[in-house]
Amino acid sequence: MDRFFAPNTSEALAHTHLTENWFTWDQDHPSFNETLVAGCASYQAFTRYLSGSDLFIVPRSPRELEGVLRRYAYDSIHNAIAVSRQTLQRGGYSRMCSLAEKSIRDVLNTNDNATVLLDLHTPQPGTFTGPDVTLPNSNTRIRT
Repeated sequence: MDRFFAPNTSEALAHTHLTENWFTWDQDHPSFNETLVAGCASYQAFTRYLSGSDLFIVPRSPRELEGVLRRYAYDSIHNAIAVSRQTLQRGGYSRMCSLAEKSIRDVLNTNDNATVLLDLHTPQPGTFTGPDVTLPNSNTRIRT
């Protein structure tokens, strides 16, 4: 993860703050901290993508990759809003989404990060060999 967010970046610090203070993070500020949530959402989007645990359609281009990361960030923002006891300011959701999107774009546009991330989950040649593919936990065969 350090390749994308060094430990001293605002995103990594926001993630650390929210995860270590999950039950009280929203009480540390007089109003909903949009920057903190957006930074954490961006960090969590990359963490979720790197794990690949719920990645069913693998992105094939940098644009598709950015779309996946944005959806993951939105999920994280929704979760933070749901557990917060603070009132979200007018336009706050849009501002958080915009901040998270900018952070994601900045990481993807740095060096070859987009290529590295795309290659991470690209199926290797020969993964699906043979005329049939069997679905896991099923007796159903798919003719290819």
